[in-house]
Amino acid sequence: MNGVESVEIEVVRLAHGRDLALPDYATAAAAGADLLAAIDGEIELGPLERKIVPTGISLALPVGFEGQVRPRSGLAFKNGITVANAPGTIDADYRGEVGVILINLSRKPFKITRGMRIAQLVIARHARAIWREVGELDRTARGAGGFGSTGVSAGVSVGEAKTGTG
Repeated sequence: MNGVESVEIEVVRLAHGRDLALPDYATAAAAGADLLAAIDGEIELGPLERKIVPTGISLALPVGFEGQVRPRSGLAFKNGITVANAPGTIDADYRGEVGVILINLSRKPFKITRGMRIAQLVIARHARAIWREVGELDRTARGAGGFGSTGVSAGVSVGEAKTGTG
């Protein structure tokens, strides 16, 4: 697609994923490629239960890239199924099978079937930090405020959100 960087990723299709498609993008502008469940039969995921679902593939990501395993919005909204450690990270030096930790946040059991699209894989660049200890950080308008310190409504200052006055 025009304007989107491409990177070649080596993929091994494992024996139990032999008949499944490789990760693929549902649309031309999709950021995430769908990961499929490489299981025999069905897996039932009970309420608040989590399981690692195999995908039948192993990857070799280039150094400087990571694979981010993310939930599928449809599964999350319609069924309460999400990725427990979202986003899960696949490091460039990992060569094992990609597994997806799914959790059922609904009150009803959910069945996962072979070939079901269970998560998305986004390939992203990353940087490594070089930590430099200092005695003090530079000052910003926000400062140390966090966890709701910027208010809940657009256009409302921090002081207004806390006190209700201008």
